Amino acid sequence: MDDWIDYYDSTHTIYVSKLHRDLHFQIIARDIIGYISSPDATVLDYACGEALSANEVANACGKLILAEPAPGVRGRLIARFAPNTKIRVRSLEDVRKMAEQSIDLVVMNSVVQYMTPAELDSAFIVIRRLLKPSGKLVLGDILQPEVGMFRDVLALLSFGARHGFLKDALVGLVSTALSDYRHLRSRIGLQRYSEEEITAKLAVAGFSVQRAHTNIGHNRWRMTFIARPRFARG
Repeated sequence: MDDWIDYYDSTHTIYVSKLHRDLHFQIIARDIIGYISSPDATVLDYACGEALSANEVANACGKLILAEPAPGVRGRLIARFAPNTKIRVRSLEDVRKMAEQSIDLVVMNSVVQYMTPAELDSAFIVIRRLLKPSGKLVLGDILQPEVGMFRDVLALLSFGARHGFLKDALVGLVSTALSDYRHLRSRIGLQRYSEEEITAKLAVAGFSVQRAHTNIGHNRWRMTFIARPRFARG
């Protein structure tokens, strides 16, 4: 995951325009809010990225913890959300030290593809420990083995056509093809899981799992899962 952390900590071109970037985060925030069950809930956004619409999520819950591994991004989050007393910014190391059963909702969106299988297993163990018995993990934007980059291109173009940045999307695709992102994706690759594989991984970590009807965000060819702690009965 370190190479991807360095990439997202750099001046990257993953978004084709400001409108694309802003809409991306607005839609994710809207979808996350849909999973918040109480205005008093403590929510953890695991590897949150820039989280530009975090204020909206914070308005819907009691406390929002933005956990981000990239130090440069984390610094920007601290500066951006300093006025909002409901938002806390933490490193992933800080998350590992948090109190047991202290979180109502964990969201891990568009993160799994950048983690090694071992890193993902470790993250699931940490999250399982942090969740309250009634809590849940929402695991979003999972890439499927049989769905390649062509579907991601179609999803972006469709998104651009619906929201008025199709020309920027076309130009952005050319830029991405020549960018560090494309080279990194070709060299390292992205992790992909079938529904059965991600369900099995979560089950080993102590979760019961169901697939959500719709994915978080705009890409309908990716998957979202809802996982709840499974407690042994004595």
